Amino acid sequence: LEFAGYDVVRANYPGDIGLHVIKWLWNYMKYHAGERPEKDITRWMGDMYAEAVRRLEENPELEAEVRALYARWDQRDPEVVRLWQETRQWSLDGFDEMYRQLDIRFDVYYFNSMVEHPGKEMVEELIAKGIAQDERPNGPVIVKIDELLGLKQEKYRVLVVLRSDNTALYATEDLALAKKKFTDYPDLARSYYVVDVRQSLHFQQVFKTLELAGYEWAARCQHVPYEIVTLPGNVVMASREGTVVLLENLIREAIQRALQVVEEKNPELSADQKMEVARAVGIGAIKYPMLARENAKMVTFDWQAALDFNGQAAPYIQYAHVRANSILRKAGVEKPEDLPAPMAYQYSLAQAEVQLIDLISRFPREVQRAAAELKPLHIANIAYDLAKAFTDFYNECPVLSVEEPMRSGRLRLVAASRQAIANALQLLGITAPEVM
Repeated sequence: LEFAGYDVVRANYPGDIGLHVIKWLWNYMKYHAGERPEKDITRWMGDMYAEAVRRLEENPELEAEVRALYARWDQRDPEVVRLWQETRQWSLDGFDEMYRQLDIRFDVYYFNSMVEHPGKEMVEELIAKGIAQDERPNGPVIVKIDELLGLKQEKYRVLVVLRSDNTALYATEDLALAKKKFTDYPDLARSYYVVDVRQSLHFQQVFKTLELAGYEWAARCQHVPYEIVTLPGNVVMASREGTVVLLENLIREAIQRALQVVEEKNPELSADQKMEVARAVGIGAIKYPMLARENAKMVTFDWQAALDFNGQAAPYIQYAHVRANSILRKAGVEKPEDLPAPMAYQYSLAQAEVQLIDLISRFPREVQRAAAELKPLHIANIAYDLAKAFTDFYNECPVLSVEEPMRSGRLRLVAASRQAIANALQLLGITAPEVM
């Protein structure tokens, strides 16, 4: 979106409170009080949550203790708040490390805890306006959206906006989050929610409830769904069951696998260079298959496909960039000023040159298309197409050994190809290495 010319605010919304957090705190306070993670914080905290779920499933009567702890949080019990603050920071530190490794940054952070109370205030407003029905204490606060809209066929169903015990739900907080975003950024043209496809109905309900409440900006809220990643054998990654492949473990294995390939292909590189390349290739191998798909289609992560140097994968695209860089380096081109002067082609172009020029010219349109449709898939596809076209050009069209004006024309085409491929990789969050 930013590359396409839009002003973008990168916002993150970690879930720092809610029933799942209370379950974790309950398990920690009851069975692990005083323990601290010494290493692998994310793994430790994830295991603790999976343990809490198992304990509650085995002994449903313990749910009463969880609810009691939630009530203490609602009353801002000092002991609970202090422990929440401490353990919350552990989690945030783990996420910060992941974002650093993936070169992901955010401009602003919102948290559930920031909008929990404002959300409850909005629920009271909905009740006062006759939009929400208050069934407390015997039932929750609900919004019968279809009924309010006069729909005969079920579409939006009923949105529960507050539990019977006055504790907040995601809906409670999402109502207030939407309002806060448009308060913080009055000129906000679109507010995108990149969230699991299973929350599609939830966001339809929240946005429609805001519309019913008279917030004109509700129509500018949009859910961008994405599907989950599965493991080989169709095992779904889920924190509840503990079937989670932690990112740090995935990155570690990706780098190790990439390092083996780098050592085979380019053994003369220094140890530091090999590790730098392996990190770029390994992380690229993880990112590309996640982005080279329809957002709402499930993907199965496969190492062989992800690290394919000859197929539609990040290493193949990165290698094309390295090849282009190698030609320019041998030609003594270190900066744009070193290139031959712009010129009209004064020789008959080979088919591989025509195809490459056509793809480079299409790149800006594909960027606009990806931005308009909110689909990084289009960038992933054009990146691969560019790499493939450049590889064909590389194999069929000599550059340094031909006479002028062909040499100069092809050198400029190599430089344009390298820039286009680098831009595509950058948009995918993948490093374009100089050597491999």
